[in-house]
Amino acid sequence: MTTRTLEPVAPAPSTVRRRRSGLEKAKARAGWLLLAPALIHSVIFVAVPGVIVLALSFSEFRLLGSPDLVGLDNYVTLFSDSKFVQALINTVIYTLAVVPLAMALAILVALGLNQRIRFRAAYRTLFYLPVVTSTVAVATVWLWIYNPSSGLGNEVLSFLGLSRSGWLTDPGTALSALIAIGVWQGLGTKMIVYLGALQTISPELVEAARLDGASKWQIFWHVTWPGLAPAHFFVIVTSIAGSFQVFDLVYVTTQGGPVGSTNVLTYDIFQNAFGNLKLGYASAETMAMLLLVGVFIYLGRMTQRNREE
Repeated sequence: MTTRTLEPVAPAPSTVRRRRSGLEKAKARAGWLLLAPALIHSVIFVAVPGVIVLALSFSEFRLLGSPDLVGLDNYVTLFSDSKFVQALINTVIYTLAVVPLAMALAILVALGLNQRIRFRAAYRTLFYLPVVTSTVAVATVWLWIYNPSSGLGNEVLSFLGLSRSGWLTDPGTALSALIAIGVWQGLGTKMIVYLGALQTISPELVEAARLDGASKWQIFWHVTWPGLAPAHFFVIVTSIAGSFQVFDLVYVTTQGGPVGSTNVLTYDIFQNAFGNLKLGYASAETMAMLLLVGVFIYLGRMTQRNREE
């Protein structure tokens, strides 16, 4: 008596397609479910307020009463407003100074802390501490450093034989003093990003370049720098956005003074919205700032792309 072995029957192609379709739909549902909290947050706290601000920018609204439609009047008034123009110039100067300086220093620090040195973890922690420290606490410490009569800054200048400075009380140095704080406080975040990017660069490429006789500068420019391209893009975008949003530092240290020398866009928007209750005008300022941020990010990305090519 012989026994017959039953061959497994392959499922029909239509059944396979249905299973794959069901699996893809299940993956899509799971993906949307995971994205739902972030999407809901973005809609409630970003998209909806953004639409409201855009609508208010075409109106005159002083909190009490209903908005009166004024069309483009707020935008026309912006560039005849000397306070807004000064705040715009100060913000652009602050951004153009803080972003490249902080990026350059962050790369140098990351390269140094990527080496095998003693207490490397402690150094990384020390460089990152300003990031996790409250801006109010940071500003308070720097207010003491910049104190014209008894601050550490003037003591150092006196020790070096240089004349004392008014720092935050002098219109000629106040913005530069804030730039120094901005570079110092934001250095840790950029350093961590570049440090992580350096870990992804293949040691074999560096070793091959060294064996071919490349100098340290050539290795950095032709191997390390291109390998940091994704980090450059991330740092440029976040740094420009962060620089345009500087507010608490100005609020605690100078409140836009002296003589408007440190007045920036966010502080001017705050003053118009909550000090003067000109919500429509402040909304127009906000939209102008968002447009300017987009232009700066685009130009920064184009500059970086040209270097990569």
